[in-house]
Amino acid sequence: MAVHLRLTRCGRHKRPFYRVVAADSRMRRDGRFLEVVGTYDPLKATDKAEFKQERVLDWLQKGAQPTNPVRALLRRAGILKTLAASKQSRSPSS
Repeated sequence: MAVHLRLTRCGRHKRPFYRVVAADSRMRRDGRFLEVVGTYDPLKATDKAEFKQERVLDWLQKGAQPTNPVRALLRRAGILKTLAASKQSRSPSS
């Protein structure tokens, strides 16, 4: 089973709101998911996503693959930088 971090659409007509979820790659976009790890509201003036950082890092360390839009949101939030730093600190220096 491959796990992806992806956006699922919520909200009403012409008022999108997205949840960032960890889901099996075989499931549909708005179908069954494993866990909600964040939210994204593109209509807010700040255009900012909110994440449960420790849960996102846990899924990424377990091998979950973020989709391109989620990867961009994670990069903006600084979570990918945190992941890279934790990987560097774990690797043995030669």
